[in-house]
Amino acid sequence: MAGKSEENAVVLDKQRPANVAQKSMKHHLILEDPAAALANVRHEFGEHGGVNMSIEASITFTVMEPENLSRMFAGELGSDRDFFIYSRHFNPTVLNLSRLMAALEGTEAAYCTSSGISGDHVVASRSLYGGTYALLTHFLPKACNITTSFVDIRDLNMVDEAIVEGRTKVLYFESISNPTLMVSDIRALCRIAHSKGVTIVVDNTFAPMVLSPARLGADVVVHSISKYISGAADVIAGAVCGPASLINSMMDLREGALMLLGPTMNAKIAFELSGRLPHLGLRMKEHSNRALVFATRMTKLGLKVIYPGLENHKDHGLLKSLANKDYGYGGILCVDMETEEKANCLMNVLQNCTQFGLIAVSLGYYETLMSCSGNSTSSEMNNQEKELAGISPGLVRMSIGYNGTLEQKWSQLEKALSQMQ
Repeated sequence: MAGKSEENAVVLDKQRPANVAQKSMKHHLILEDPAAALANVRHEFGEHGGVNMSIEASITFTVMEPENLSRMFAGELGSDRDFFIYSRHFNPTVLNLSRLMAALEGTEAAYCTSSGISGDHVVASRSLYGGTYALLTHFLPKACNITTSFVDIRDLNMVDEAIVEGRTKVLYFESISNPTLMVSDIRALCRIAHSKGVTIVVDNTFAPMVLSPARLGADVVVHSISKYISGAADVIAGAVCGPASLINSMMDLREGALMLLGPTMNAKIAFELSGRLPHLGLRMKEHSNRALVFATRMTKLGLKVIYPGLENHKDHGLLKSLANKDYGYGGILCVDMETEEKANCLMNVLQNCTQFGLIAVSLGYYETLMSCSGNSTSSEMNNQEKELAGISPGLVRMSIGYNGTLEQKWSQLEKALSQMQ
């Protein structure tokens, strides 16, 4: 049970953080290209030498020497040396996916959950996914006595003034905002927050491979794995990537939130996702390439297109300065049709007449997915909050897929637009 090398262990036992953390960091923190960092993670072979790792489906694990059981519960023996207790705590297959996620984001550690702080203050961007906005606005104040001040994340002075030194614990924002595609100045925001002792948490769901927030200074990076990382719209999962001390505290047997609340990822799901991460870079390049082509052509046709890859986007230069080379500007674009009626008409023609895409929420699928954000994924906001966030009633969010040929899909899009005239 305790025979594997510690060198590439990413999620660490609280009693053994120093040596292992330093060794694991060497492998992926210094590699700026996330694809290179992923390729550098230790390959896990199957039980009998198979090229794919084995799925550890057990929920409980045999302890060969009885005296070790108490040491395991005391934290003296842990997953870094292949001692496992129960899969709600650590599972070897999920642990491997976590190593890959840590490498992808360039963090010291990570852990993956089955779905993607108390009595303190949070400062957050007001341009957020609706579910996150609802969590911060409605749930956390009642359940945890956590209050949130919402700010224009582009206004660095506003952010600075909203942080209450000694009280604010977290600055939270999305690397590229959902659905308005506003780009956050991660470096500048980290400087402001860290100068006041505040932890930076960045949701990088919209921009895996494209942006690496931890390499730009962020403390914690979170993902909805269900989106681009899964790529198949068939998994509900999340990941937290950050310092080993944070991951260990969340998985602590007596006080850890993840351990005690139990959002445990199924090992079979972790196995499937581990096999998808190696080609995430290729997928993101094609998502981004097609989004840029479609956004450019639609703009020339006179449509109001929002896409940070366009030079007329307010944050184009910023994203270009922050982005990893060769992964483009992301696979999401928005078309502002001004009214919900026009938005629905466009989506209806695109799905039911020309088969360009599907009317569905979520993103990162190989087919193009479309939704009117105001009445769907941002419906948790009232009209004033949507206006402040820049979400118009007719904003159509498109997650551009890569199924079919580019020109085939463009022809379908162009045909739909001509039918609406």
